[in-house]
Formats: sequence, C-alpha cells, structure tokens
Amino acid sequence: MSTPSPALVRVRLDLAYDGTDYNGWATQPGLPTVQGVLESALAMIIRRPVRTVVAGRTDAGVHARGQVVHFDLTEAEWTAVTRHREGLEPASTLVRRLSGALSRERGAVVIRRAALAPEGFDARFSALWRSYRYAISDSSEACDPLNRRFTYWHKTVLDVELMDAEARSVLGLHDFLTFCKPRDGATTIRELQDFGFTRDPQTGLITAHLRADAFCHNMVRALVAATVQVGEGRHPAGWVAGRLEAMVRDAQTRLAPPHALVLEHVEYPDAGVDPAALASRAEGTRARRTGL
Repeated sequence: MSTPSPALVRVRLDLAYDGTDYNGWATQPGLPTVQGVLESALAMIIRRPVRTVVAGRTDAGVHARGQVVHFDLTEAEWTAVTRHREGLEPASTLVRRLSGALSRERGAVVIRRAALAPEGFDARFSALWRSYRYAISDSSEACDPLNRRFTYWHKTVLDVELMDAEARSVLGLHDFLTFCKPRDGATTIRELQDFGFTRDPQTGLITAHLRADAFCHNMVRALVAATVQVGEGRHPAGWVAGRLEAMVRDAQTRLAPPHALVLEHVEYPDAGVDPAALASRAEGTRARRTGL
C-alpha cells in the first residue's frame, strides 16, 4: 500500500521590497531576484526548497509595498518553525526568523506578516484587484534628490489634466494588447478599474494611480508612457484610446522607467463573510478570458 501524503497547510506572507537591486520578482539563474532571496531564506528555515506563488510578478527595478505570496508546508513543518519552543507561535516566529535570514539584504525586503491562509486562498488567482502607483517629477522644484530612486524625472512640464483625461478614456474591460507584452497561452484582456493622474499642490509631484483585476506584462509602464507622451504634447488628445482600439504593439509602444513604479495593494474576498469566496474567485480567474 502506498503511504498517504502528509496534510498540507497554506501560509500567506505579506511583504514589501525595494526592487532597485533586483532583476524583478521571478527567480532567474545567476541573477538576484526577490523570489530568489525569499525562497533561499525559506529553505534555510524549513530545510527544504519551498516554492512561492506571488500575487503580482514585478519587473526588474519595480518596488512593492503590498506584495502577497503563498506557499505550502506540512503541518509538522509549520509547527517546527518555532523549533518546538514553548510559548512561541509559528506565524510571528516565521516573520522573525525570515527577517533575520533576510538581514543581509539590508532592509530591501521586509516581511510584514505571516498567517495560515483561509481555505481556498491562492495569492495569484484569488485576488480581486491589484493597485499600483507611479511617481513623476517634471520640474526642478519638484525634483527631490532624496526620492530620485523612486521618481521618474521628466525633462519638460506635463499637462496633468490632459493626462488624467487620457487615462480615464481607457477605463473598463478591454484587450490591452497594445500595452502588453503577451505571454504564450495568456490573454491580454483586462478590466482597468481606475487610472488617473494628480499633482500635489504642495510638492508639485505627479502621481498616477492604477487598479485592475490583473495587469499583464509591461501594462502599467506602457500605459503611463503613452499618457505621458500626450501630456508633453507629442501626441494629440485621444491618442491613448486610439492606440488601445488599434490593438497593435509596435515601435510606438514605449515603457516608462521601472524605478518609479510601486505595487501598492492586492485585495482579496473576505473569507469571513463568505468562506467559499476565495476558492470561487480562484476558479473563475483560472478560466481564461477568450473574448469581450
């Protein structure tokens, strides 16, 4: 008779990171990545390779304030995180031990919290939406050298009201092929729920806010770059919506610099209100969109 597999528990981690010195989230041979350093720390603690699943795979140089991952452990492994010391709780102990293992990253990766995930939770597929922020400085008065690693310094003044109107013209459910780098077997249909630009009246800093059910590869940076081109007068009003409708990725599809982009938040259904909501959302998300 075959031996039954041990029962597994799913752990949710919330983390933040400065992506400046990393080649993005996803593990790449010979290159420093956020997933790489996190999984290395987990392997040291759990004493075996641990594969993580992330809510949003960020590009090289992109940061996160509200990233979420999950991974599976056996019940024995989860309990052993405390090294069986009396009075210790696995979740808080895991945060402390991971923080210690990541100390060589000099604060670039911070573990916010750990917890056993509710039934049906999937960091990627259970998400309702993700939100990003992009910071732009377009004048010497707004250029803060202390924030230069996280702000796009644009050389000419931008028309923020025009950019905001352009951004809102592409809200809704669309095929964002023009603004995405397609992955094999993946769709480029997304629901852009919020996209707008504001200028801080005190600092002059321009901030773009974006929210969607999901973002495909390069989508945020391509949308920001297209809108900035209208804001600087390179293209007329309506150009971004026209590019969206054309559904063609060509030399006019540019990318804004990655260092000014931050993954702010990932939202999930409330399992306390509906215990089946997380699994239901994951099942629906996995059903790939084939049309509008």
